[in-house]
Amino acid sequence: MLLTIDKTSHEPLYQQIYRQIVAGIATRALRPADPLPTVRALAGDLGINMHTVHKAYTLLKADGYITMRSRAGAAVAEPDPGDDTERDAPARRMLEELHALALAYRARGRAMSEFLDDAAAQAAQAYASTTGPTTRLAKAQ
Repeated sequence: MLLTIDKTSHEPLYQQIYRQIVAGIATRALRPADPLPTVRALAGDLGINMHTVHKAYTLLKADGYITMRSRAGAAVAEPDPGDDTERDAPARRMLEELHALALAYRARGRAMSEFLDDAAAQAAQAYASTTGPTTRLAKAQ
């Protein structure tokens, strides 16, 4: 999978990395046990600070998406059907954000149907993403 960052975006770089790796897992471009580049290698490929990559990896580990072991590196975590507590945390945050967005639509006088149509279109786009073989994470040209 190709990981890209936009240094001009208002979204912090670590969040861009986090979001794209989660999307890779969701679309199965990254599968359980797939290795991820080392912090040093990914930072070098992207031309960013190692601490930025480490922050993204730390959050991914905390949310249960990856495992990190010294010497073995980072890899996509195996889903644990018995304990979804860690993996549910991002979904809970997303629902809180969705609620805030719904309130913002309402505050601007927009109809609930308009909000739902927009949200459904975004969800359909996310679920329609094509899956493909896993390729190395690399800097976009």
